[in-house]
Amino acid sequence: QVQLVESGGGLVQAGGSLRLSCAVSGSVFSFNVMGWYRQAPGKQRELVAHIASGGPTNYADSVKGRFTISRDKAKNTVYLQMNSLKPEDTAVYYCTYRDLRLQYNYWGQGTQVTVSS
Repeated sequence: QVQLVESGGGLVQAGGSLRLSCAVSGSVFSFNVMGWYRQAPGKQRELVAHIASGGPTNYADSVKGRFTISRDKAKNTVYLQMNSLKPEDTAVYYCTYRDLRLQYNYWGQGTQVTVSS
């Protein structure tokens, strides 16, 4: 079993910054992809960014240049540094861990990010 615990969400004014963290524990496979998705009210869940165990990253166009994803392999933790936040970034942010051996996604419980204008 794999558990994901997120932290770092909250309320921030437009232009501000937040840092999300997600610690993965349990049966963690060394070859994996960790990332963040978000879901705003009335919208589909969308990819924000992900980072593979080998280091490559991928970002949604809407966050490029503002968000940075990183990971600490020793701690099995992934981070999302969010700068220059906009009201349209308001959503529940979900951490995800994909085991590349099992081709299976695990999800965190979600953390609310609210950006006021």
